[in-house]
Amino acid sequence: MNGGVNGVALTVFILFFLAVTVMGFLAARWRKAENEHSLDEWGLGGRSFGTWITWFLLGGDLYTAYTFVAVPAAIYAAGAAGFFAVPYTILVYPLIFTFLPRLWSVSHKHGYVTTSDFVRGRFGSKGLSLAVAVTGILATMPYIALQLVGIQAVLDVMGVGGGENTNWFVKDLPLLIAFGVLAAYTYSSGLRAPALIAFVKDTLIYIVIAVAIIYIPIKLGGFDDVFGAASEKYTAAKAGGLVPLEAGQWTYATLALGSALALFMYPHSITATLSSRSREVIRRNTTILPLYSLMLGLLALLGFMAIAAGVKVTNPQLAIPQLFEDMFPDWFAGVAFAAIGIGALVPAAIMSIAAANLFTRNIYKDFIKPDATAAQETKVSKLVSLLVKVGALVFVLTMDKTVAINFQLLGGIWILQTFPSLVGGLFTRWFHRWALLAGWAVGMVYGTVAAYGVASPTQKHFGGSAKEIPGIGEIGYIGLTAFVLNVAVTVILTFILKAAKAPDGVDETSPEDYTADAGDPGVQVELPPATAGTSH
Repeated sequence: MNGGVNGVALTVFILFFLAVTVMGFLAARWRKAENEHSLDEWGLGGRSFGTWITWFLLGGDLYTAYTFVAVPAAIYAAGAAGFFAVPYTILVYPLIFTFLPRLWSVSHKHGYVTTSDFVRGRFGSKGLSLAVAVTGILATMPYIALQLVGIQAVLDVMGVGGGENTNWFVKDLPLLIAFGVLAAYTYSSGLRAPALIAFVKDTLIYIVIAVAIIYIPIKLGGFDDVFGAASEKYTAAKAGGLVPLEAGQWTYATLALGSALALFMYPHSITATLSSRSREVIRRNTTILPLYSLMLGLLALLGFMAIAAGVKVTNPQLAIPQLFEDMFPDWFAGVAFAAIGIGALVPAAIMSIAAANLFTRNIYKDFIKPDATAAQETKVSKLVSLLVKVGALVFVLTMDKTVAINFQLLGGIWILQTFPSLVGGLFTRWFHRWALLAGWAVGMVYGTVAAYGVASPTQKHFGGSAKEIPGIGEIGYIGLTAFVLNVAVTVILTFILKAAKAPDGVDETSPEDYTADAGDPGVQVELPPATAGTSH
């Protein structure tokens, strides 16, 4: 780490931050809503975004500051095993091509804002809907916290906030300011703010990666020297060189598959999806989103470059910001830091909106105030989005950063357990609502207990997300094992409950709803003001 503040980099960072702040507030006037007191407008941008806006929004949503920091950090610390993120983003796009257009169609037909809305309508079960909503909120909270960790990593490398002995308020003041700005423009502009800022964020990231992948290897003597230095480090550490050890291959494969299944179960992924204006927009996006996977593969190589550059950090999450600080001119280091910082603001905004929508529609409206009007729903969602961000900020300021990372890993295990209810429900009504709830509970309990029992060199519990797979004996991703148990319980109990003629809930959807498009008769792109707050 360099001593003192990098004034040039900080100035460039602040200029970009101010620019996106202005954009965040101006976004309220961009595609101005006809009815501002509608959750469709504040929480889904009026369901009006076209192909490119949706592409940038989904990219800004899925490829976060934490991705920018953590993927190459995993390569830096653990070697090729960290590349699991690349195959899982390749696996995910054919998967979502099969079900996201169906979810978009039925959601637009019935005015669904969240996945829990769909689950309640499909299976006629508020209990199952509540389970999906609570899981989504719990899984999203640490994810938001990690975006703030990403900003904090950049500020640390720039030398902002003073040392460890500095007064806590002074040390964390820059993060508090960034949080306050994020909270203000999200409250004011809703999903339109991150949608607009995502253009800047993704453009900066592509520029930084393009420059880094050419400029840094030239300074280090070429890719031969980069890979040679990395191989020497891993071989010396007995980490398998540039290829994962045989013992870790089951972990690699199950983590990639499980992560692919889980990615679009997160509420923020669905929020960005439902904001698009047509079914065709979703289909197009599933074909062009793999461009981000190419970017991710190049981004991962920065971990090797950090090794070759001799970057020494006690926290691997600081490796890439420190690499930029060491290798780039100060002004371009500021651009790179801005890319990471803005890369935190966009997903944090979408995540807080998604969590707020879940609370409002599936807890507040379903269980607290069933007669809530559209204006009341929007007001509650705005307030909850603030509370969610405050919770994430407290999490970051009061707990060790490794705890936030471990809770995010646990969140991935949890959110995967909603897959049978959501994706299963999009293709079949065969599963029984009580069986789905029981399967969800088994997956949640097993996943949490198994993760609790994983130790690491630095902590006794929640030390990782991989454990021995029962009956196989190989080490694999806990989330995928929990998912298999979830599905097994769901299928077995469905047979039993159907044989016992247990009452099914009422399905309010019909087969044609799953292929409807925005121009089709009866498709409800925006709820009328008088009925927007009613249940469907």
